[in-house]
Amino acid sequence: MRLWSLHPKYLDRMGLLALWREGLLAQKVLLGRTRGYRFHPQLDRFRACNDPVLAIGCYLHEVLKEAERRGYRFDGSKIAKKGRCRKIRVRKGQIDVEWARLLGKLLKRDRERYAMNRALARPLPHPLFTIVSGGIEAWERV
Repeated sequence: MRLWSLHPKYLDRMGLLALWREGLLAQKVLLGRTRGYRFHPQLDRFRACNDPVLAIGCYLHEVLKEAERRGYRFDGSKIAKKGRCRKIRVRKGQIDVEWARLLGKLLKRDRERYAMNRALARPLPHPLFTIVSGGIEAWERV
């Protein structure tokens, strides 16, 4: 499971589709509707929120907006809870690690998107997140 801290606009088609699917799986886990992935470390940041289901809903809503911007038709009714969310903090080191990982994937899968992204010095986070100083997150597996 990879719930990117990066803005979904940087993902290629395959990455965006996978993010939607994995976000929905994360939502299912947070709702207690599956036994798999219950202890996945990336879910810790959502569990730390006052309302984890709302937090993953806000995350998914931004993925949905990016999909719609590209002309994809994701089913927004699958988002269990919608509303306004407080920003979740993500460390700059985490953004840097994810950015390098994404560029590596894009180099193999989508050279055009890779070329568009590689020149960026400061990629934006997913709109649910705000960048703070620090290294990689404790839940990251490098």
